[in-house]
Amino acid sequence: MTERYRILMIAPTSFFSDYGGHIRILEEARVLQRLGHQVTIVTYYLGRDLPDLEIVRTRPTPWRPDYKVGSSPHKVAFDAFLAWTGLKVVLRRRFDIIHGHMHEGALIGYFLSRFRRVPLLFDFQGSMTGEMVDHHFLNPEGPWYRWVRLLELRIAQLPDVIVTSSQLGALLLERDFNCDSRRVYPLPDCVNLDFFRPDVLTAGEIAARRAALGIPPGRPVVAYLGLLADYQGTPHLVQAARILKQRGVEAHFLVMGFPGVSHYRQMAADLGVADRVTFTGKVPYEEAPAHLALGDIAVAPKLSATEGAGKILNYMAMALPTVAFDTPVSREYLGTLGVYAGCSGDPVALADAIAGLLSDPQRRVELGQKLRARAARHFSWDRAGRHLLTIYRTVLKSKT
Repeated sequence: MTERYRILMIAPTSFFSDYGGHIRILEEARVLQRLGHQVTIVTYYLGRDLPDLEIVRTRPTPWRPDYKVGSSPHKVAFDAFLAWTGLKVVLRRRFDIIHGHMHEGALIGYFLSRFRRVPLLFDFQGSMTGEMVDHHFLNPEGPWYRWVRLLELRIAQLPDVIVTSSQLGALLLERDFNCDSRRVYPLPDCVNLDFFRPDVLTAGEIAARRAALGIPPGRPVVAYLGLLADYQGTPHLVQAARILKQRGVEAHFLVMGFPGVSHYRQMAADLGVADRVTFTGKVPYEEAPAHLALGDIAVAPKLSATEGAGKILNYMAMALPTVAFDTPVSREYLGTLGVYAGCSGDPVALADAIAGLLSDPQRRVELGQKLRARAARHFSWDRAGRHLLTIYRTVLKSKT
């Protein structure tokens, strides 16, 4: 009889929100459930409940129950509440493995796993200090950087096993954080190919939705779906729109995501491209495929060198030819099928790459078909779920 595992996931975030690492948590939990295992997710008090998942939330912070935490000192209090909630859960129920997402999840999960004497798996989605620097919360030249880096080094030594959201993540852990390669397993972000598929809308539905958004008929659409932030390359995207308009290249930018919509909308107006850029605001995950289907090409201008870029996989599954800056993670996903705009974060290079695709419709179709095939071959959640179970079995066997 196949073993059925009871898995406790520690998610130090306001799960579920419709972006980034939340998608990885969601799809891992869902694939594990499809394979017959029980998953419980402990997370912050804010976030969106999903009917098919067991989600246990912390109590609200008494001083501000609507506070939405990011890189902030308030996160210490959020994580204290999370640790307390996790402890109450493991006192009431038994689990076979603790699955800690991100560094805080690994740290909290360590104490829970040792209390219950079960293995701890750390789901590594990027460097903690690297992310804090990207978000301008930590100064790499400041006095606190060294101490935060030491904490990150220590957390990396605690788990029994680590899975990483990219091959680059595994390399970073081994090279920069002294992790034994025998306990580090790359488990790249994946995509649900039954959910993200290019035929989700008919041609008539695409035309109607574009018209409703004010996109002129016949104008090719450059789609972006993700967080809006400087480190995500949002300013470069708006600047590329201006460059293409100045060159007389017909293109409409459909920028989907949050936060800072009013800020970037004003940036587009200041640069004279308000007529070429449509900001939709937040798009629920359930509606992401239909929104991406409005694009002719996709763009991923993320500048971070350490974080994943799961949006690229969604683009690939939608058969969208994709322009990205030439980072290791972009290369890992797109391989030789990506259209790269250099690695310097140059908006002119970004505009050049977009213009090249816009001028070659046949190439767009061919690249899109090959990218979807690549996603199916290398980045399926069903395949990743089976690999994750193999890792669980390996670490559980080593503890018996």
